[in-house]
Amino acid sequence: MRMTKKGYHVVGLMSGTSLDGLDLALCRFYKYRDQWTYEILHAGTDAYSEEWKKTLSTAGMLQAREFLMLHKSYGNYLGSAVKRFLGTSFSAGLVASHGHTIFHRPEAGLTFQLGDGATLASVCGITTVSDFRTISVAVGGQGAPLVPVGDELLFGAYDGCLNLGGFANISYRQGNRRVAFDICPVNIVLNKLALLKNLDYDTDGHLGRTGRPHRELIRQLNFLPYYEQKGPKSLGREWLDQYFLPVLDRFELTPEDKLRCVYEHIFHQIGRCLKSIMLPRILVTGGGAFNGFLIGGLKKQGFRLELPDRELIKYKEALIFAFLGLLRYRNEVNCLASVAGGRQDLSAGIIHRI
Repeated sequence: MRMTKKGYHVVGLMSGTSLDGLDLALCRFYKYRDQWTYEILHAGTDAYSEEWKKTLSTAGMLQAREFLMLHKSYGNYLGSAVKRFLGTSFSAGLVASHGHTIFHRPEAGLTFQLGDGATLASVCGITTVSDFRTISVAVGGQGAPLVPVGDELLFGAYDGCLNLGGFANISYRQGNRRVAFDICPVNIVLNKLALLKNLDYDTDGHLGRTGRPHRELIRQLNFLPYYEQKGPKSLGREWLDQYFLPVLDRFELTPEDKLRCVYEHIFHQIGRCLKSIMLPRILVTGGGAFNGFLIGGLKKQGFRLELPDRELIKYKEALIFAFLGLLRYRNEVNCLASVAGGRQDLSAGIIHRI
């Protein structure tokens, strides 16, 4: 695949921990005088069925044979989703797939993103880059976050980029290097609590704003050891299950009250982070950017948060994974040691050529 006058056309795939669905973005990238530009040509979300939600949320409990079969089955689903997404109206020279994170324990040298890249490529018939995290963990890194390379090269006009997805993470420039880390859980917990009221998510924070904060629960959440660690650092479902959810479960409160406590925890942790680095302009994306109660609580602390158009809010991660796949295809750095840790910068991902 070579850059033409129309640039590179790449499809980025992103499946987040909140299990909303598979985000797909067909993006055009062009490089002129060492400056990358982007355009989202087509974007959409393939909503997960209840069966897929259950399968993905319980995949970590499968035996080895069944797990490998699911790895290929989900790769087949991803390839089919790309074909449906492009249809007869669009084309691409490359697909970049984040996969769906099932295990993430970098301290144990373990990370796994479901969705076999070879199967994906064979089904959609397009060269595919997948498995971005494994090499980072292999050289002693966290395998995450990966998005900051895209923040640096595509959104460098902002002083920082805040993503409010399953987990909140921040990316910004510190001196001559990019730094980034996960801050705290967001939608992965808010959605879980909303399910107790038979809702997929807390629309605009309506449930949470009616709840009452419980001071001791908020205190215990804020004193979890992770928040005193220095970066590079990252969060995963294992941390949530081992440390965060047991604290929530110790308190017999209504879903609304627990939601309010989690919101107050988010306000505190993100506010604490932003106050420590004092960034003038912060780009905010991810599903949490649509939550008025969440954004309002952060803005009350005096931060200048800039929300782009809805398309970029929703599909920025799919866009950046398309870009990371392109960098890998060009054998350029797409994983920074200053962000993910490890011994060196990397060109991460496995290329499956078709």
